[in-house]
Amino acid sequence: MAKNIKTTYPVTGMGCAACAARIEKVLNACPGVENATVNFANSTANVIFNPSASSPEALRKAVSDAGYDLITEEGKVDLEEQQRENYLRLRRRTVGAILLSLPVVIIGMFFMDIPYADLIMFILSTPVVFWFGRQFFIGAWKQLRHRSATMDTLVALSTGIAWLFSVSNMIFASWWESRGIHPHVYFEASAVIIAFILLGRLMESKAKGNTTSAIRKLMGLRPKVVTVILPDGNLRETPVEQVSVADMILVRPGERIAADGIVAEGSSFVDESMLSGEPIPVEKKKDSKVFAGTINGNGSLTYKAVRTGDDTLLSKIIRMVQDAQGSKAPVQQLVDRIAAIFVPVIISVAAVSFLLWLLLDHSSGFSHALLAAVTVLIIACPCALGLATPTAIMVGIGKGAENGILIKDAESLEKAPGINAIVLDKTGTLTVGRPMVTDFKIVRDIESAESILYSMERRSDHPLARAVTLFLENGKDMDVVPLSDFENVAGRGLRAVSAGKEYFAGNRRMMQESGIPLPDSLLSAEKEMTAAANSVIWFADKDGVIALISIADPLRPTSPSAIRQLEEMGIEVYMLTGDNPATAAAVARACGISHVQADVLPQQKSEFVESLQAEGKRVAMVGDGINDSAALAVADLSIAMGTGSDIAIDVAQMTIVSADLSKIPVAIRLSKATVRTIRQNLFWAFIYNIIGVPVAAGVLYPLNGFLLNPMIAGAAMAFSSVSVVTNSLLLRRKKF
Repeated sequence: MAKNIKTTYPVTGMGCAACAARIEKVLNACPGVENATVNFANSTANVIFNPSASSPEALRKAVSDAGYDLITEEGKVDLEEQQRENYLRLRRRTVGAILLSLPVVIIGMFFMDIPYADLIMFILSTPVVFWFGRQFFIGAWKQLRHRSATMDTLVALSTGIAWLFSVSNMIFASWWESRGIHPHVYFEASAVIIAFILLGRLMESKAKGNTTSAIRKLMGLRPKVVTVILPDGNLRETPVEQVSVADMILVRPGERIAADGIVAEGSSFVDESMLSGEPIPVEKKKDSKVFAGTINGNGSLTYKAVRTGDDTLLSKIIRMVQDAQGSKAPVQQLVDRIAAIFVPVIISVAAVSFLLWLLLDHSSGFSHALLAAVTVLIIACPCALGLATPTAIMVGIGKGAENGILIKDAESLEKAPGINAIVLDKTGTLTVGRPMVTDFKIVRDIESAESILYSMERRSDHPLARAVTLFLENGKDMDVVPLSDFENVAGRGLRAVSAGKEYFAGNRRMMQESGIPLPDSLLSAEKEMTAAANSVIWFADKDGVIALISIADPLRPTSPSAIRQLEEMGIEVYMLTGDNPATAAAVARACGISHVQADVLPQQKSEFVESLQAEGKRVAMVGDGINDSAALAVADLSIAMGTGSDIAIDVAQMTIVSADLSKIPVAIRLSKATVRTIRQNLFWAFIYNIIGVPVAAGVLYPLNGFLLNPMIAGAAMAFSSVSVVTNSLLLRRKKF
């Protein structure tokens, strides 16, 4: 059976959250679709389907039959260009509607008694309702054909009824007057309502565009053209789409790097802040990794392309952010259920209001009944409900991406604020994960000693040998001397002969077994180094020790402050490591961690997380290796360090691109702020409708004679959506 495909399609034609709910229902009903979610805020559908039972074309047709458009590969367009054109078209309609509505309002409010006032208002309002506002009537008709109703239905019904009633009163004015009733017209209400709603949608469209600014920034990081070095040494300007793996690429000072690769020649400092959120440029030299979208500094680099196009880290980040922004938080499920029944309920409330006014108000019941029904239809706003959660999530996840925090889904955003315990791996999480020489103590000054040690260590692939090799290479060209009888003694170290003399580089056991004299002063120095969580390499010949080398996996500079911040937030911090107790204790002491477990096997890490959960704790696990993946999978919130294994990153719900532990408190604060914004948005959206709809129906009229003007209702409806999106956008300005 074919494997399920997960993909995201742009959707056009949505006017409100009820539209999104309708499309989601249609897609989930399609054969072969396992799950489909539609995001009204960014106009996308995330679909998981089986290609043997369905196809993009079948999905497109199902959505098209429901009155909307799903843009698949077959009908691919430049979505950003289309959105820009739609925005400009909406702006033209809004400006036209406002220009024609203004004189209608002025006449309707101040000059009702001038000759032909009703006719002038009719002439000016008709194009506003049926030309500039035609999208509402077209959308309502489409949904009527499919026995459905959306926000377009409410707008079309309210403005259409107000306009028809006004035309009727204008034509049959004498008939109403003969019965002692003044024939009111509501041309200004129908025109201004359209103008206000168009203005609201224009502002909403502009604001929604700002919520996806993080994606646009990331996409803008990719250069259009690169300089490829041909096999004959000539340079060729090549479109970035044509770059292949193994191409040699030249990047000049100030240029953006086009593909992930490995530096072959040159040195420079590269600004990687757009990926990691770290402002300090990173030094790049031979064998350093470079990433697409980062900016080269003052030097020139030649690098070999390793990953191109959609395989680069930048492309993966863009996909991850897009998927996350399109995902739904658990709280959204309640909102979706409400949105699905919202419009039919509002139409029912309007009908009941109309009937009650007719029955209870004998003097001007019909006029008041019509006003109440129209106002109820106008003021109700499913858009505010539909935008409350996704806009906040889009901004929150985008803000995270700008800070080098990749959040995989909305659910993890909602979980993070409840975390009260965090489990940290040591190597690669609290520490750099790369052994480095911390002390090179020369005991006997022998000519060529460093060259001999270098020649021995470079022939080993052990991490400690690699650390010594890098230390000796740093800033100088090392001579490689010929060696004979080279031997890698397991668990001990290295042995070789140079110029007829035998040399040893290994641990103390190797020295003792080889009969090398070890002075007490050096044994004391080794003890101090070991107590500080360092590994020690002895370098010696038969005459005695030549050098004592201390190697450590250094703490990340930000680890202690990150631990302090987490504890200040009320989060208990635990450290788990497979390392020995002495090293674990030294690292924990340096970081200020009191809960430590050493000699822990991979399966014991997941068991430890489960034991904390059994105590009622909400646990976050932070790791970077394959051995952490099981614990990451069972944790309430899983966080991977971006320098770690692909498996850990795939399992984790959040990824810290720069592997800077101080980003974790930032991620939790960002999550708290996002969840707080979602709650604020939902509160105001619900309160707006709970208060607005009864007031529009006329519940205050028996108390103080207040009946809401339909024009005010139109303005309030437009404002409700804009206020929700604006509140979400405030997240962008906050510092975390």
